[in-house]
Amino acid sequence: MRIFSGIQPTGRKHVGNYIGAIRGYLEGQERGDPAIYCIVDLHATSVAYDPKALPRYVLDTTAMLMAAGLDPDRCILFRQSDVREHSELTWLLSSVTAYGDLQRMHQFKDKSEREQELVRTSLFLYPVLQAADILIYKTDEVPVGDDQRQHLELAREIARRFNSTYAEVFVEPRHVIPDVGARVMDLQDHVAKMSTTYSSDSGLVYIDDPPDAVRRKVKRAQTDSGTEVVRAPEKPGITNLIEIMAVSRGVEPEDVEREFDGQGYGAFKEAVGEALVELLAPVRGRYEELRPDEDALRETLRGGAERARTIAAGTMTEVRAAMGVGELG
Repeated sequence: MRIFSGIQPTGRKHVGNYIGAIRGYLEGQERGDPAIYCIVDLHATSVAYDPKALPRYVLDTTAMLMAAGLDPDRCILFRQSDVREHSELTWLLSSVTAYGDLQRMHQFKDKSEREQELVRTSLFLYPVLQAADILIYKTDEVPVGDDQRQHLELAREIARRFNSTYAEVFVEPRHVIPDVGARVMDLQDHVAKMSTTYSSDSGLVYIDDPPDAVRRKVKRAQTDSGTEVVRAPEKPGITNLIEIMAVSRGVEPEDVEREFDGQGYGAFKEAVGEALVELLAPVRGRYEELRPDEDALRETLRGGAERARTIAAGTMTEVRAAMGVGELG
Protein backbone atom coordinates (compact mmCIF):
# COMPACT_ATOMS: atom_id res chain seq x y z
CA MET A 1 0.00 0.00 0.00
CA ARG A 2 1.67 3.19 -1.19
CA ILE A 3 0.34 6.41 0.29
CA PHE A 4 1.27 9.87 -0.98
CA SER A 5 0.24 13.43 -0.26
CA GLY A 6 1.70 16.89 -0.63
CA ILE A 7 1.43 20.14 1.29
CA GLN A 8 2.26 23.65 0.19
CA PRO A 9 4.91 25.64 2.11
CA THR A 10 2.83 28.81 2.00
CA GLY A 11 3.65 30.32 5.37
CA ARG A 12 2.54 29.09 8.78
CA LYS A 13 0.33 26.00 8.95
CA HIS A 14 -3.16 26.43 10.34
CA VAL A 15 -5.89 24.33 11.91
CA GLY A 16 -7.43 23.62 8.50
CA ASN A 17 -4.16 22.03 7.37
CA TYR A 18 -3.93 19.99 10.56
CA ILE A 19 -7.51 18.74 10.64
CA GLY A 20 -8.06 18.35 6.91
CA ALA A 21 -4.70 16.89 5.84
CA ILE A 22 -1.99 16.30 8.45
CA ARG A 23 -4.20 14.00 10.54
CA GLY A 24 -4.49 11.81 7.45
CA TYR A 25 -0.72 11.81 7.02
CA LEU A 26 -0.27 10.45 10.52
CA GLU A 27 -2.79 7.68 9.93
CA GLY A 28 -1.15 6.86 6.61
CA GLN A 29 2.25 6.63 8.24
CA GLU A 30 0.95 3.61 10.15
CA ARG A 31 -0.17 1.77 6.99
CA GLY A 32 1.94 3.01 4.10
CA ASP A 33 4.61 0.86 2.48
CA PRO A 34 5.92 3.43 2.08
CA ALA A 35 4.04 6.54 3.13
CA ILE A 36 5.44 9.44 1.09
CA TYR A 37 4.89 13.11 1.97
CA CYS A 38 6.08 15.97 -0.19
CA ILE A 39 6.48 19.69 0.53
CA VAL A 40 5.36 21.05 -2.82
CA ASP A 41 7.46 24.17 -3.32
CA LEU A 42 6.97 24.07 -7.11
CA HIS A 43 3.22 24.42 -6.62
CA ALA A 44 3.86 27.50 -4.50
CA THR A 45 5.32 29.29 -7.54
CA SER A 46 2.01 29.12 -9.42
CA VAL A 47 0.79 32.31 -7.71
CA ALA A 48 2.55 35.47 -6.52
CA TYR A 49 5.07 34.58 -3.80
CA ASP A 50 8.26 35.79 -2.12
CA PRO A 51 11.26 33.78 -3.46
CA LYS A 52 13.43 34.85 -0.52
CA ALA A 53 10.89 33.59 1.99
CA LEU A 54 10.05 30.29 0.26
CA PRO A 55 13.09 28.31 1.57
CA ARG A 56 12.24 29.42 5.10
CA TYR A 57 8.63 28.34 4.65
CA VAL A 58 9.82 24.91 3.48
CA LEU A 59 11.74 24.49 6.74
CA ASP A 60 8.76 25.81 8.74
CA THR A 61 6.55 23.19 7.14
CA THR A 62 9.09 20.41 7.62
CA ALA A 63 9.38 21.19 11.32
CA MET A 64 5.59 21.43 11.70
CA LEU A 65 4.98 18.06 10.03
CA MET A 66 7.56 16.42 12.25
CA ALA A 67 6.13 18.17 15.32
CA ALA A 68 2.71 16.79 14.44
CA GLY A 69 4.11 13.26 14.45
CA LEU A 70 5.66 12.43 11.06
CA ASP A 71 8.81 10.37 11.60
CA PRO A 72 11.35 10.47 8.73
CA ASP A 73 12.46 6.97 9.73
CA ARG A 74 8.93 5.65 9.18
CA CYS A 75 7.92 7.67 6.13
CA ILE A 76 9.56 9.52 3.21
CA LEU A 77 9.50 13.29 3.74
CA PHE A 78 11.07 15.49 1.06
CA ARG A 79 10.97 18.73 -0.93
CA GLN A 80 9.32 18.43 -4.33
CA SER A 81 11.91 20.43 -6.31
CA ASP A 82 14.71 18.12 -5.08
CA VAL A 83 13.25 15.28 -7.18
CA ARG A 84 13.34 16.64 -10.72
CA GLU A 85 11.51 13.66 -12.14
CA HIS A 86 8.30 15.36 -10.96
CA SER A 87 8.85 18.20 -13.45
CA GLU A 88 9.74 15.87 -16.32
CA LEU A 89 6.68 13.73 -15.75
CA THR A 90 4.47 16.82 -15.67
CA TRP A 91 5.48 17.67 -19.23
CA LEU A 92 5.01 14.10 -20.45
CA LEU A 93 1.61 13.79 -18.79
CA SER A 94 0.52 16.99 -20.53
CA SER A 95 0.39 14.87 -23.69
CA VAL A 96 -2.53 12.89 -22.27
CA THR A 97 -4.31 15.72 -20.42
CA ALA A 98 -7.28 17.33 -22.10
CA TYR A 99 -7.22 21.13 -22.29
CA GLY A 100 -10.94 21.18 -21.57
CA ASP A 101 -10.44 19.22 -18.35
CA LEU A 102 -8.04 21.86 -17.07
CA GLN A 103 -10.48 24.63 -17.98
CA ARG A 104 -13.06 23.03 -15.70
CA MET A 105 -10.87 22.98 -12.59
CA HIS A 106 -12.60 24.98 -9.85
CA GLN A 107 -9.37 26.01 -8.11
CA PHE A 108 -7.97 27.54 -11.28
CA LYS A 109 -11.11 29.65 -11.69
CA ASP A 110 -11.07 30.74 -8.05
CA LYS A 111 -7.36 31.50 -7.78
CA SER A 112 -7.04 33.17 -11.18
CA GLU A 113 -9.75 35.65 -10.18
CA ARG A 114 -7.71 36.61 -7.11
CA GLU A 115 -4.45 37.16 -8.99
CA GLN A 116 -4.36 40.88 -9.74
CA GLU A 117 -1.23 41.19 -11.90
CA LEU A 118 -0.53 37.90 -13.65
CA VAL A 119 -2.43 34.65 -14.10
CA ARG A 120 0.39 32.18 -14.61
CA THR A 121 0.36 29.25 -17.00
CA SER A 122 1.74 27.21 -14.08
CA LEU A 123 -1.53 27.84 -12.23
CA PHE A 124 -3.41 26.36 -15.19
CA LEU A 125 -1.05 23.34 -15.24
CA TYR A 126 -1.12 22.94 -11.45
CA PRO A 127 -3.36 19.84 -11.61
CA VAL A 128 -0.99 18.12 -14.06
CA LEU A 129 1.95 18.67 -11.71
CA GLN A 130 -0.20 17.36 -8.88
CA ALA A 131 -1.04 14.29 -10.94
CA ALA A 132 2.67 13.77 -11.63
CA ASP A 133 3.44 14.04 -7.91
CA ILE A 134 0.97 11.25 -7.18
CA LEU A 135 1.39 8.96 -10.18
CA ILE A 136 5.19 8.89 -10.18
CA TYR A 137 5.07 6.82 -6.96
CA LYS A 138 2.34 4.50 -8.24
CA THR A 139 0.26 5.69 -5.32
CA ASP A 140 -2.69 3.66 -4.04
CA GLU A 141 -4.14 6.22 -1.58
CA VAL A 142 -3.98 10.00 -1.29
CA PRO A 143 -5.10 11.58 2.01
CA VAL A 144 -6.44 15.04 1.11
CA GLY A 145 -8.99 17.65 2.09
CA ASP A 146 -12.33 17.86 0.33
CA ASP A 147 -11.14 20.74 -1.88
CA GLN A 148 -8.77 18.37 -3.72
CA ARG A 149 -11.45 15.89 -4.79
CA GLN A 150 -11.68 17.26 -8.34
CA HIS A 151 -7.90 17.22 -8.80
CA LEU A 152 -7.74 13.58 -7.69
CA GLU A 153 -10.40 12.61 -10.20
CA LEU A 154 -8.33 14.28 -12.91
CA ALA A 155 -5.22 12.35 -11.79
CA ARG A 156 -7.19 9.13 -12.14
CA GLU A 157 -8.32 10.12 -15.62
CA ILE A 158 -4.75 11.00 -16.66
CA ALA A 159 -3.54 7.61 -15.42
CA ARG A 160 -6.27 5.81 -17.37
CA ARG A 161 -5.55 7.76 -20.55
CA PHE A 162 -1.80 7.18 -20.32
CA ASN A 163 -2.26 3.46 -19.67
CA SER A 164 -4.62 3.04 -22.61
CA THR A 165 -2.52 5.20 -24.96
CA TYR A 166 0.98 3.92 -24.20
CA ALA A 167 1.33 1.09 -21.68
CA GLU A 168 0.09 -0.01 -18.26
CA VAL A 169 2.44 2.04 -16.08
CA PHE A 170 0.33 3.94 -13.55
CA VAL A 171 -1.95 3.01 -10.67
CA GLU A 172 -5.28 4.84 -10.43
CA PRO A 173 -5.10 6.45 -6.96
CA ARG A 174 -7.96 6.58 -4.47
CA HIS A 175 -8.60 9.69 -2.41
CA VAL A 176 -9.03 9.39 1.36
CA ILE A 177 -11.07 12.31 2.68
CA PRO A 178 -11.98 12.57 6.39
CA ASP A 179 -15.65 12.21 7.27
CA VAL A 180 -15.41 15.16 9.69
CA GLY A 181 -13.26 18.24 9.17
CA ALA A 182 -12.50 17.66 5.50
CA ARG A 183 -12.98 21.36 4.79
CA VAL A 184 -12.34 23.76 7.68
CA MET A 185 -13.73 27.20 6.92
CA ASP A 186 -12.42 30.70 7.61
CA LEU A 187 -13.64 31.85 11.04
CA GLN A 188 -14.67 35.21 9.59
CA ASP A 189 -15.98 34.06 6.19
CA HIS A 190 -18.12 30.92 6.23
CA VAL A 191 -18.10 30.44 2.46
CA ALA A 192 -14.28 30.45 2.17
CA LYS A 193 -11.88 27.68 3.14
CA MET A 194 -9.35 28.59 5.84
CA SER A 195 -6.29 29.63 3.82
CA THR A 196 -2.86 31.04 4.63
CA THR A 197 -2.86 32.89 1.31
CA TYR A 198 -6.34 34.38 1.24
CA SER A 199 -7.79 34.44 4.79
CA SER A 200 -7.36 37.35 7.18
CA ASP A 201 -5.35 36.77 10.35
CA SER A 202 -8.55 36.80 12.41
CA GLY A 203 -10.03 34.08 10.21
CA LEU A 204 -7.08 31.74 10.77
CA VAL A 205 -6.00 29.73 13.77
CA TYR A 206 -2.34 28.86 13.31
CA ILE A 207 -0.97 25.68 14.81
CA ASP A 208 1.75 27.70 16.55
CA ASP A 209 -0.56 30.47 17.79
CA PRO A 210 -0.17 31.18 21.53
CA PRO A 211 -3.08 29.80 23.59
CA ASP A 212 -4.58 33.25 24.24
CA ALA A 213 -4.59 34.00 20.50
CA VAL A 214 -6.40 30.72 19.79
CA ARG A 215 -9.05 31.50 22.42
CA ARG A 216 -9.49 35.06 21.16
CA LYS A 217 -9.91 34.09 17.52
CA VAL A 218 -12.47 31.39 18.30
CA LYS A 219 -14.37 33.71 20.65
CA ARG A 220 -14.60 36.31 17.86
CA ALA A 221 -15.57 33.79 15.16
CA GLN A 222 -18.59 34.86 13.13
CA THR A 223 -21.62 32.74 13.93
CA ASP A 224 -25.18 32.50 12.66
CA SER A 225 -28.63 33.66 13.71
CA GLY A 226 -30.23 31.86 16.62
CA THR A 227 -28.56 30.23 19.61
CA GLU A 228 -28.78 26.48 18.93
CA VAL A 229 -25.52 24.54 18.66
CA VAL A 230 -26.54 22.29 15.76
CA ARG A 231 -25.26 21.57 12.27
CA ALA A 232 -27.47 22.89 9.52
CA PRO A 233 -27.05 24.37 6.02
CA GLU A 234 -28.25 27.74 7.29
CA LYS A 235 -25.72 27.65 10.16
CA PRO A 236 -22.31 27.29 8.43
CA GLY A 237 -20.39 29.11 11.17
CA ILE A 238 -21.63 26.89 13.99
CA THR A 239 -21.34 23.79 11.80
CA ASN A 240 -17.66 24.63 11.23
CA LEU A 241 -17.02 25.05 14.96
CA ILE A 242 -18.86 21.82 15.80
CA GLU A 243 -16.61 19.87 13.42
CA ILE A 244 -13.49 21.54 14.81
CA MET A 245 -14.61 20.65 18.33
CA ALA A 246 -15.42 17.04 17.36
CA VAL A 247 -11.98 16.50 15.84
CA SER A 248 -10.22 18.24 18.73
CA ARG A 249 -11.88 15.96 21.27
CA GLY A 250 -11.95 12.82 19.14
CA VAL A 251 -15.76 12.50 19.35
CA GLU A 252 -18.65 12.57 16.90
CA PRO A 253 -20.36 15.87 15.96
CA GLU A 254 -23.60 14.51 17.41
CA ASP A 255 -21.89 14.21 20.79
CA VAL A 256 -20.93 17.88 20.63
CA GLU A 257 -24.49 18.89 19.77
CA ARG A 258 -25.88 16.92 22.71
CA GLU A 259 -23.34 18.30 25.16
CA PHE A 260 -24.07 21.94 24.29
CA ASP A 261 -27.82 21.66 23.75
CA GLY A 262 -29.39 24.77 25.26
CA GLN A 263 -26.11 26.41 26.33
CA GLY A 264 -25.86 29.06 23.60
CA TYR A 265 -22.99 30.28 21.46
CA GLY A 266 -20.90 31.97 24.14
CA ALA A 267 -20.27 28.89 26.27
CA PHE A 268 -19.81 26.76 23.17
CA LYS A 269 -17.16 28.99 21.58
CA GLU A 270 -15.28 29.17 24.87
CA ALA A 271 -15.20 25.36 24.98
CA VAL A 272 -14.05 25.14 21.35
CA GLY A 273 -11.18 27.49 22.10
CA GLU A 274 -10.05 25.39 25.06
CA ALA A 275 -10.31 22.16 23.07
CA LEU A 276 -8.15 23.63 20.31
CA VAL A 277 -5.55 24.89 22.77
CA GLU A 278 -5.32 21.39 24.25
CA LEU A 279 -5.08 19.76 20.79
CA LEU A 280 -2.36 22.10 19.51
CA ALA A 281 -0.24 22.51 22.65
CA PRO A 282 2.01 19.44 22.19
CA VAL A 283 2.51 20.17 18.48
CA ARG A 284 3.39 23.79 19.17
CA GLY A 285 5.87 22.78 21.89
CA ARG A 286 7.58 20.21 19.70
CA TYR A 287 7.73 22.68 16.79
CA GLU A 288 9.55 25.20 18.96
CA GLU A 289 12.13 22.49 19.75
CA LEU A 290 12.65 21.38 16.15
CA ARG A 291 12.52 24.62 14.16
CA PRO A 292 15.82 26.22 15.32
CA ASP A 293 17.96 23.30 14.04
CA GLU A 294 17.85 24.15 10.34
CA ASP A 295 20.78 21.88 9.45
CA ALA A 296 18.90 18.89 10.81
CA LEU A 297 15.76 19.87 8.89
CA ARG A 298 17.72 20.20 5.65
CA GLU A 299 19.36 16.84 6.22
CA THR A 300 15.93 15.28 6.75
CA LEU A 301 14.78 16.67 3.40
CA ARG A 302 17.93 15.53 1.61
CA GLY A 303 17.59 12.01 2.95
CA GLY A 304 13.92 11.88 2.01
CA ALA A 305 14.67 13.13 -1.51
CA GLU A 306 17.22 10.37 -2.07
CA ARG A 307 14.67 7.73 -1.09
CA ALA A 308 11.92 9.34 -3.17
CA ARG A 309 14.21 9.69 -6.20
CA THR A 310 14.93 5.97 -6.21
CA ILE A 311 11.21 5.23 -6.70
CA ALA A 312 10.59 8.12 -9.10
CA ALA A 313 13.53 7.25 -11.35
CA GLY A 314 12.26 3.71 -11.78
CA THR A 315 8.83 4.97 -12.84
CA MET A 316 10.37 7.42 -15.30
CA THR A 317 12.34 4.63 -16.96
CA GLU A 318 9.03 2.91 -17.66
CA VAL A 319 7.38 6.12 -18.84
CA ARG A 320 10.15 7.02 -21.28
CA ALA A 321 10.16 3.52 -22.73
CA ALA A 322 6.38 3.53 -23.12
CA MET A 323 6.40 6.94 -24.85
CA GLY A 324 9.49 6.30 -26.96
CA VAL A 325 11.42 9.30 -25.65
CA GLY A 326 15.04 9.42 -24.54
CA GLU A 327 17.67 6.72 -24.86
CA LEU A 328 16.02 3.36 -24.49
CA GLY A 329 19.16 1.30 -23.95
